[in-house]
Amino acid sequence: MPHGPLSPPARLCLLAWDTARPGATARLSALVRAGALVELARGGLLTDEDGIATPVDLDAAAGDAVLDGLLELVRESCPHPWRTWVTLRARVTLDAVREQLVAEGWLRAEKKRVLGVFPSVEYALERVAAVDALREETRQVLLGPSPVTEVGGRDAAVAALAAAADLFGEDFGALEQRVEELTERAGAASPGVARIVRDVRAAVSAATTAPASP
Repeated sequence: MPHGPLSPPARLCLLAWDTARPGATARLSALVRAGALVELARGGLLTDEDGIATPVDLDAAAGDAVLDGLLELVRESCPHPWRTWVTLRARVTLDAVREQLVAEGWLRAEKKRVLGVFPSVEYALERVAAVDALREETRQVLLGPSPVTEVGGRDAAVAALAAAADLFGEDFGALEQRVEELTERAGAASPGVARIVRDVRAAVSAATTAPASP
């Protein structure tokens, strides 16, 4: 997928754009946070200790503002399992991703006032054709026919999380084996990462099926 600088949480934010209807912010936040957690785990900056997401080094950095913001949050917080981190203060990560996408020209920020008083920001998609291409490429990763061994680890992680969030409106239940293979591929670089991806996937699925906030 030729989308170089886009991080997994940024990709997932764009992939979910068509399904991010009013009232679904919590679900979008969970998906974006999941992508950030998996990327930190794949990069060796977060590791698993008895099911707890644990920073490996107090001074290490990912070199990405969104990921480093989450890493700092984990360091400064009480220990929590991976599934808890998928939703805990997840809006912080979503807001950071949106700001990043605005700076890179993927989104446009429009300032408004709720009830004419309270300041608010609404976001509009700028690069529609590029996002459509990204969605189709991710969909093809899920459907095949390319062997999973030919899929990059980062792309595999994005596709597996997208399936957990039911982003494409299709029944990927029949592709359970494919999604599991993509999960293994996403975690191939480091021991234990595949299990982390499974935990995070489960949390994303739970957040997706939960009733939307009014």
